[in-house]
Amino acid sequence: MNDQIDRVSRRLFLKATLAAAALPLLPAGARAAAEVITKPIPSSGKRLPVIGMGTSRTFDVRLDGEQRGALSEVLQAFFDQGGTLIDSSPMYGAAEQVIGELLKTTRRSALFAATKVWIDGRQAGIEQMENSRALWGIPRFDLMQIHNLRDWQVHIETLKAWKTQGKIRYIGITTSHGREHDELERALKKERFDFVQLTYNLEEREAEKQLLPLAAERGVAVLVNRPFQRGGLFGKVQGKPLPEWAKEFDCASWGQFFLKFAVSHPAVTCAIPATSKVKHMLDNMGAGQGRLPEATMRERMIGYIAGL
Repeated sequence: MNDQIDRVSRRLFLKATLAAAALPLLPAGARAAAEVITKPIPSSGKRLPVIGMGTSRTFDVRLDGEQRGALSEVLQAFFDQGGTLIDSSPMYGAAEQVIGELLKTTRRSALFAATKVWIDGRQAGIEQMENSRALWGIPRFDLMQIHNLRDWQVHIETLKAWKTQGKIRYIGITTSHGREHDELERALKKERFDFVQLTYNLEEREAEKQLLPLAAERGVAVLVNRPFQRGGLFGKVQGKPLPEWAKEFDCASWGQFFLKFAVSHPAVTCAIPATSKVKHMLDNMGAGQGRLPEATMRERMIGYIAGL
């Protein structure tokens, strides 16, 4: 696997900027986004910033005045820092409704809207997807994914038809918790998906064995969920200083350390961390700026975390 990474990995040189953790939150519109690292969607060539935004738990809230203000600032910071891809699901409670409400008052230059179908049955799936579109308040989704492979052989036929009709741009399939990798592998080999979403982080690297190489071979973009291991990685490094050598890939925090590892894998297109705090959003977005670690540095990161 290391040899494969060495062959396909390449250094990404972009303008270095201040780490996101050190960036002040200026008034909306007062500062343009720093130059961000992007990667192409293999099936189209369209480029996406390597850091997107998840909404599981964080956006499943009641939008009272205080919550609305806080999440509106989070979303605005995401767009101000060059973010485009927002990922959600009907599984995430009120998240889709909250996104739709906040998008009405959030300034942005671009949005890559991604959600999921998470129900059994063809007609039920159609109705759920149409409801999601109405909740978001958008004309169509960029990416519709089959959530956790639920009834995927039924929904894939609808999604292929919708893509042909222009009702969606891309088709995806997902799993999380590192589960159902064998079934996901079968799905990727049988159908032509544009995206796959899976769990990948410094301590959950099972996807490196089969799924990430397969995605690269099949030309499938990869979205990474749980890049922080649901916060578990922060617990492991609590009280420990960031290694000095992290500066070699423009890393200024543990959050950026974890994100830069995930998105530096050659097969990975974008990571989608979720947060409800502006300071964490700014820090996350900083991981998509500057340099990414090369293959040898990635091995050093793995060894360092394993030794803690």
